[in-house]
Amino acid sequence: MRERLLIPKEKIEKRIEELGREISKDYLEKEPVLICILKGAVYFAIDLTRHLTIPFVIDFMAISKYSGSSSGVVRITKDLDVDIYQKDVIVVEDIVDTGLTLGYLLRNLRARSPMSLKVCTLLDCPSRRIVDIPVDYKGFEIPDVFVVGYGLDYKEKYRNLLDIIVLEE
Repeated sequence: MRERLLIPKEKIEKRIEELGREISKDYLEKEPVLICILKGAVYFAIDLTRHLTIPFVIDFMAISKYSGSSSGVVRITKDLDVDIYQKDVIVVEDIVDTGLTLGYLLRNLRARSPMSLKVCTLLDCPSRRIVDIPVDYKGFEIPDVFVVGYGLDYKEKYRNLLDIIVLEE
C-alpha cells in the first residue's frame, strides 16, 4: 500500500477551531448533547470540544454492520447513557460517505424526540452518498478515496496519525 497526504494536521486543527466557533455561536445560551460515534470520531470530538465556548454534554454510541452484511443493516453496540428527550443534539462523526449507517442512527435518535438533531462530520464524501443525509457542520469535503488517520482506520491501524492520508494499492 502507498500513502499520500490528503489533509495536513495544521489544516485539520484550523478547521476544527472554526467549527468550534461556529457551533458555539449557533448554540449560544444552549447546552447541546454531543454524541460521538465510536471509534473513529473520538479524536475529532475531543479536539472539537476544546474549541467550544458553551456548556455541553458529551456521550458516546457505537454502531456496527451485521457481519456479512453489505446492505447497510446495522446494530447499536453501545447506546447513550444520557436521555436526549427535548435536548439539542449534535451527532459527531468522522466521515459521512454512503449515509446508510448514519441514516439508521438518525432515525433511531429522532424516535427519542430531541428538540433538534444536527450532524457534524470531519469528512464528507458526497460522491458515495446513497441516503440523503443533511450535514450541518462539515470539516472537509473529500473525493471517493480510502482515507486513514485522525481516528479513521484500516484494520484498526493508522487511527493515531495526525494527518488524513489516502491509502492506495
